[in-house]
Amino acid sequence: MNTQPTLLVVAGPTAVGKTALCVRLAQELGTDVVSADARQFFREMRIGTAKPTPAEMQGVRHHFIDSHSITEDYSAGRYEADCLALLQELFQQHSVVILTGGSGLYLQALTDGLDELPPADAPVREQLQAELAAKGLPALVAELAELDPVSHARIDRQNPVRVLRALEVCRSTGQPFSSFHGAGPKAERPFQVLKVALSREREELYQRIDLRVDQMLAEGLLDEVRALVPYRHAQALQTVGYQEIFGYLDGEYDWDEAVRLLKRNTRRYAKRQLTWLRRDEQYHWLHPDAADLAIKAMLAH
Repeated sequence: MNTQPTLLVVAGPTAVGKTALCVRLAQELGTDVVSADARQFFREMRIGTAKPTPAEMQGVRHHFIDSHSITEDYSAGRYEADCLALLQELFQQHSVVILTGGSGLYLQALTDGLDELPPADAPVREQLQAELAAKGLPALVAELAELDPVSHARIDRQNPVRVLRALEVCRSTGQPFSSFHGAGPKAERPFQVLKVALSREREELYQRIDLRVDQMLAEGLLDEVRALVPYRHAQALQTVGYQEIFGYLDGEYDWDEAVRLLKRNTRRYAKRQLTWLRRDEQYHWLHPDAADLAIKAMLAH
């Protein structure tokens, strides 16, 4: 019989219903929730990242929410080290801890370890940054689609940091960036991992996304983004929910177009999250409404 503690991973796209399920499970199991949402780490990004409110948390302790500032560079590698240290403490009190989020790279960092990627290539990076300034991001995204369709489907194409890194590897090695993912052995962990991913019918998910965006706007997303203009080049802000509002503030389009882009890009973001998760065959796919009993049955085995 395996006496190792269990890390219960509850993954899924934005707005699918992860928070409500995790809070219910944490209350029943008497445990904590650890966030693997790379955008919810940052204190200054409250509304646009749909952080769970104190009312939604219902007294359940959540870790790695509001843990950092956007002025800090925080990577998946640092998160892996910090989170492993936290889990060592939590597993002294709990036999099961819940890890939840939609950031595939951060989930992977903790459960399996990060892939060994080629080192940075400074001349190629400088050339790409010059092209970004001259041609804009869409031209580089189009090149990525040609060189590495898998990465094009998987990464945040609005985030220049992610696009440039993928292209840098493609150009410097002559191989797709995606070919380096999952190539090495998985890291050994002192706990067992149970992976669950939540999904809904596409129309249902998209309706929930549109409602969430409307809610963010009603809560004051415009004011939140306006306050972040001085930090707009921070890596954390190169993401959906913020870039669209910056474009509106810059006068690139009107408010109605900003809202349309925000909803469209959030739906595309959810699609990329699903693409990432589906490549990992260890996930058990469940509908949020039917997940509680299924998860408890899995934990009992």
